[in-house]
Amino acid sequence: MTGTGPPADGATGRHHRRAVLAACALFDRLEQVFSGAAMRRLLAGVLVATFAVSLIAIELGRRGLLGGRLSTALPGSHFHAIALVFNLLLAFEVAGLVFAIVQSVSNAAGRQFEIFSLILLRRSFEAFAGLEEPVRWIQAKEATLLMLADAGGALLIFVALGLYYAVQKHRPLSGDQGDRTSFVMAKKVIALMLLVALGALACQSLWVLTVRLEAHSFFEAFYSLLIFADVLVVLISLRYSASYHVVIRNSGLAVATVLLRLALTAPPPMSGLLGVAAVLYALALTWAYNRFSPAGRGAGADAGI
Repeated sequence: MTGTGPPADGATGRHHRRAVLAACALFDRLEQVFSGAAMRRLLAGVLVATFAVSLIAIELGRRGLLGGRLSTALPGSHFHAIALVFNLLLAFEVAGLVFAIVQSVSNAAGRQFEIFSLILLRRSFEAFAGLEEPVRWIQAKEATLLMLADAGGALLIFVALGLYYAVQKHRPLSGDQGDRTSFVMAKKVIALMLLVALGALACQSLWVLTVRLEAHSFFEAFYSLLIFADVLVVLISLRYSASYHVVIRNSGLAVATVLLRLALTAPPPMSGLLGVAAVLYALALTWAYNRFSPAGRGAGADAGI
């Protein structure tokens, strides 16, 4: 009598590889759609339409023409329309950050800094959203200071990012083509899981906003997920290179993500200062890696797909 035992390791490995290849193919297709010209045109159209509709809705609510609970729930300042479209733009940029994870560890960190600088600019508009219209200086003095703190932090991050990208020297994690391909595939699977999590967070935020009429900490939650994703990428990279220089570089970039997560809940000007500190730390870390690591000195390929 013959029984049916568990599948052989070879069969299990083939099933696993097929699943990974399918996930990578799905990710490649999503990336192609996301980076296409049609998606950019759609995004621009959605942002313009959202901005116009929100301005009209806020004006109607201010005049009491919508009636009932809706007029009460709508914000009273037109500046909220700017914050709304910035939130939508940031959600699109967050999706772009997920796709950047596959390209390069350093580029993905740079995209995190870019998004945080945009969050600071959004906060600048939110500082004015609570003011009564027409805006007068006597009531806007405190909001102006908050706006200058956030906008100044965004400007400093923008400048530091220019230096950060300028000092990058992208080298493959391993000299073996098979290892490089395997590492990229692993990052595609991680990025695909992040996209699923991003979609779930977006749906939750939309439900909280439209049903409970409350704000949702979307970006705080997503940056928390990024911390775990960054650490996972660091651990997977150890399979292909256990070099001290690679480990401290990639782990240090994960620390920068932790600083950004803390900055999201810090009040101004501390939020901007923490964001600037995170970028400067990543810049110093990249310079030190390029200066002192064997790969950075040209001794061979080593770090940072």
